[in-house]
Amino acid sequence: MSTSGYCKSDVSQPVKHLTWAHVYETSEPLHKWAVWAADEIAKRTNGRYSIDVFPVSIMGKEAELNQSLSLGTIDIIYTGTSFAAQNYPPIALPDLPYVYRDYEHWQKFNDSDVFAELAEGYRKASRGNRIVGNNYYGQRHVTSNKPITSPEDMVNLKLRVPNATIFKMFPLAVDANPSPIAFSEVYLALQQGVVDAQENPLPTIKAKKFYEVQKYISLTGHLQGTVITVASDRLWNMLSAEDAVIFGQVFKEAAAKVSADTRQAEHDLIAYGLKSKA
Repeated sequence: MSTSGYCKSDVSQPVKHLTWAHVYETSEPLHKWAVWAADEIAKRTNGRYSIDVFPVSIMGKEAELNQSLSLGTIDIIYTGTSFAAQNYPPIALPDLPYVYRDYEHWQKFNDSDVFAELAEGYRKASRGNRIVGNNYYGQRHVTSNKPITSPEDMVNLKLRVPNATIFKMFPLAVDANPSPIAFSEVYLALQQGVVDAQENPLPTIKAKKFYEVQKYISLTGHLQGTVITVASDRLWNMLSAEDAVIFGQVFKEAAAKVSADTRQAEHDLIAYGLKSKA
């Protein structure tokens, strides 16, 4: 568990303790900037709020985190839009294969009225849980023990995908066999041969050390991943108007930092790969 290091409190008010949970590694930008956001919120509210950040599925797998948010047992989560679609199916549309041309196209969507409309639809459908940040997760690529150079190479490939329906569309389109497995179990599934391959962004492949159990990374770029920051209705209703502005601004700043770091990590890893082959 990683927590905010800021503990100074306004003695005139009791400290409100909040929980932020996600499934990602502590080395990934998502966790780094969640811890930063927890510290910033503590500072900007004079210690009135203390946020504990729980990474790597400590508080449950992704579907469970979404349920816990709705139940009010967790206050803030990171989740893929395809999991948020359990409450509002249209929010999963950004996870369709080849929707975006590139990162700049993703950025324009992130700042668009279309995304704002989807976020509002999700808020209403989830009874008040609100999207407070949109984090670029990276362009997803396939790792396997054989090179993937054409769609034909994926025929009958047992490909691990997140346990959300929309992620099955890409493998089914190329006649692969989608195998939903929880994120925390992917490394072992690859190691034991339960699945032949998986797909994730380059920074995640590095963080989860999938290269230890897979020989090839094929730059399929089939999806521009999105992870949203979601705050519970219970949390938002307890905030004063002033604190809501502070929380909203910090979440927005953190998402921008996650996106910039993730994009830079993609560039660095591709450059490293090209240099290694030279």
